[in-house]
Amino acid sequence: MVMAEVSKVLSRRDLEFLLYEWLDVEALTSHERFADHSRETFDAFLDVSQRIAERDFAPHNRTADLREPTFDGDKVETIPEVARALRVFAESGLIAATMDAEHGGLQLPHVVQRACFLWFQAANTATSAYPMLTSANAHLLVKYGSAEQIRRFVQPMIEGRYTGTMCLSEPQAGSSLSDVTTRATPAGDGTHRITGGKMWISAGDHELSENIVHLVLARVAGAPAGVKGLSLFIVPKLIPETGERNGVTLAGLNHKMGFRGTTNAVLAFDDATGHLVGEAGRGLQYMFHMMNEARIGVGAGAVALGYTGYLHALAYAKEREQGRPVTGKDPAAPPVPIIRHPDVRRMLVASKSYVEGGLALVLYAARLLDQPSEENDLLLDVLTPIVKAWPSQWCRLADDHAIQIHGGYGYTREYPVEQFYRDNRLNSIHEGTDGIQALDLLGRKVTMRGGAGLELLLDRIRATADRAPKDLADPVHRACDRLARTTAMLWAAGDAGPALANASAYLDAAGHLVIAWMWLEQLVASGDREGDFYQGKRLTAHYFVAHELPRIGPLLDLLDSGDTLFLDLNEAWLG
Repeated sequence: MVMAEVSKVLSRRDLEFLLYEWLDVEALTSHERFADHSRETFDAFLDVSQRIAERDFAPHNRTADLREPTFDGDKVETIPEVARALRVFAESGLIAATMDAEHGGLQLPHVVQRACFLWFQAANTATSAYPMLTSANAHLLVKYGSAEQIRRFVQPMIEGRYTGTMCLSEPQAGSSLSDVTTRATPAGDGTHRITGGKMWISAGDHELSENIVHLVLARVAGAPAGVKGLSLFIVPKLIPETGERNGVTLAGLNHKMGFRGTTNAVLAFDDATGHLVGEAGRGLQYMFHMMNEARIGVGAGAVALGYTGYLHALAYAKEREQGRPVTGKDPAAPPVPIIRHPDVRRMLVASKSYVEGGLALVLYAARLLDQPSEENDLLLDVLTPIVKAWPSQWCRLADDHAIQIHGGYGYTREYPVEQFYRDNRLNSIHEGTDGIQALDLLGRKVTMRGGAGLELLLDRIRATADRAPKDLADPVHRACDRLARTTAMLWAAGDAGPALANASAYLDAAGHLVIAWMWLEQLVASGDREGDFYQGKRLTAHYFVAHELPRIGPLLDLLDSGDTLFLDLNEAWLG
């Protein structure tokens, strides 16, 4: 059922097009895992997600931003609306939506769950961060934890009684996990004592749940240096059986530019009881299960914030009357809606291309999870850094355009678009900065298995281009050929320093090519259907290939030149 009123949170029509007309998610119901589902159950989950997001999450988005969590030295205080929204979310069953039925899950396809959760991220990205982290935490423990750990810690998370975090970064190490110093000492009773400090821990302390399950990277005495010496531990805030405080202390809250409704904590672990997950020394390997899920979640959040910003800007541009057409000569003529002005249209079309292209990419990645295979797993590995980083940059630009379209009003707190931009700014930083994603893509993902991942990606793009109109297909084919040549050239000498000197340029180029592919996919899926919606898809596909895809030319020229400016410069020259 499609809600009658057009939402400024997210576009239900676009979601339905992507899910049913392009990705054919109904076909998943022929698989045994999803046999209990149908178009009707998928629509029911979308309905309830939209309803809860608009009724329970969106109304306090601004309030949570203005009245961010506070710490009185004893407890963290948040506005009451956050706890109420999380209770409603837990009652919906969405925390365990994709899990096996034996664990209390609904065995919902990942692609449908991702579409559902986008409503919450668009309505209130700060409040939605709590269940996003909890779900990812629970998924990791279901995969790698023991039956007892699942009973003690996962089941309460599924029920909404516990929340979860990931504790990786430390004040002195940041994203450099090989420098983690938190220690784990065997206690002799099967547990470990965890001592150290963790920084930038989203949802790290609050009173929104009965307990908080921290997943902590720590180093057992005698373990090798670097990431190979890291193990993963469950460290609850409270001891479940007694309710006593574990040795986990909130040292303070970080005060952020955006995402203010999500607590961001500095945590001190002092002889805290920890439970080893899996085998010692494999902590980072296990952690990547949660990190990769979180990275796709961050990319989805960036899309959601960009999308709601675009919808707000579109509605404003249709209503706001100001100025006259450049061809209008009569100063007494009435002003026109600003959507009639070419520069406003430019920003709207660009924003539409970013957010609808980004949304397609996020859902495509989720669809790969629902049909695991050697090829699909490899393709998802290559796409993950792009899914995380490209929307974080370009869907944030949609929010920037939304402020510009609102003019002076957009730069005030009386309109929501300035908050969308501030909230979205974090997505280029957390779960691995854009620069880290660039190093991952160029340094690992496109070179692994002899370049098989890149070859697979380019083959998929070329296959789509072969089904698209020639005027759009040819530029995409040429871009595929150029990216392949540039990648080979960068690694021809096998020297990582020069090869990775401009990795961010490579990520931008590859990301734009992937989004061009997403637009060709949507164009092909539109077929010859008539109506404004499909005409909008055709217009935007043409825009992206003609106006955006050419951006990669100068980026690849830079990479082809072998430029090493950032390797060679003397820091003293910077002042």
